[in-house]
Amino acid sequence: MHRKLLLAIMILFVTLPSCGPTVHKDTPSEILKKPMEQEEEKSPSQTSESIRYQISSGDLLEIVTWKEPDLTKEVMVRIDGMITFPLIGDIKARGLTPMEIKDAIQALLQDYIKDPLVTVTVKNAGSQHFYIIGEVANTGVHPMTKPLTILQAFALAGGFTEWANKKEILLIRHENGKEKIIDINYYDLIHKKGLPRQNVWIESNDIIVVP
Repeated sequence: MHRKLLLAIMILFVTLPSCGPTVHKDTPSEILKKPMEQEEEKSPSQTSESIRYQISSGDLLEIVTWKEPDLTKEVMVRIDGMITFPLIGDIKARGLTPMEIKDAIQALLQDYIKDPLVTVTVKNAGSQHFYIIGEVANTGVHPMTKPLTILQAFALAGGFTEWANKKEILLIRHENGKEKIIDINYYDLIHKKGLPRQNVWIESNDIIVVP
């Protein structure tokens, strides 16, 4: 009797589920997936904008044709947007990127030399400048040697005078023959993060008016 009772207790003990804490083990596929999911969460959204340099009047270009010293020279983009190059004559440069003008020159030189190899470098971006007038320390024309935001433009101009109306700043821009006006409120720009950002990129020939 005692042996039967002891055997029944042993069978019951073996068949009962474990009372300890349940430990979940990741399957190999889950282990491989987890780092990818975490990385996707951490990766920031890309908001920087890509800026393509367009050649304009006043730019100084260095055009080098490999193994052709007579076809290697520096040229200034004229006010009509054209440049003059040996064998080719006048060619449009304004509005093109350095890569586009390189491809155009190479194509035209194929009538005169075999397999021309051309490089185009902007030696001096003389066309890149903006204007700022009104209540800033340094009014006038300021060169743009790198991409600038409007806050950086204020800094280049030496900041505001004590009489500046920082709430009614105007950015005047010409696009496709039309005048575009962008209202800038300096206080909204630096303090109220909930409002749409106004720290716009400056473009060549922009006019900033600080009343």
